[in-house]
Amino acid sequence: MPKLIKNSSIIDNNWTTLDKGFDGNLNSEPGPTLVPLQYFLTNADALKGNEELGVWLDSDEGPEPLRPYLSQLKVVAINFPKFADGRGYSYAHILRGRLNFSGEIRAIGDVLHDQLFYLKRCGFDAFAIRDDTDAEVALSGFKDFSDCYQTSIEQPTPLFRRKA
Repeated sequence: MPKLIKNSSIIDNNWTTLDKGFDGNLNSEPGPTLVPLQYFLTNADALKGNEELGVWLDSDEGPEPLRPYLSQLKVVAINFPKFADGRGYSYAHILRGRLNFSGEIRAIGDVLHDQLFYLKRCGFDAFAIRDDTDAEVALSGFKDFSDCYQTSIEQPTPLFRRKA
């Protein structure tokens, strides 16, 4: 079973992620499921109340359309199609800071241990790292730096204010 880093621990990832073009019947997908944004928006009324449901956003899909549904979502996953695509960082920051989403924000796709420290600062709390990455080694990515100058979702007070 694939591994997931959640709240700095390694756990089994028992969530199924449906392909972006999924257009079938969700009842045929047992267990916790991440559905693509467009599928969710098209079927939002029918999916209401499903506690084993999450939504995943691709890198070209912002989180704003989810605003009316965030209270019913347990997980919002954000896809990183390639390491160099940084839009997901902004989407997590918007979800936590502007839309006040308190559920799990999960990084999926091309997620490397080098990114974990920065992803956490933006509001991510779960990470489906690539299959070729050792999860134990990836955990060390959270300790790459001892402190930060800038503010973040994780630390809203800048260093100069904390030191004063």
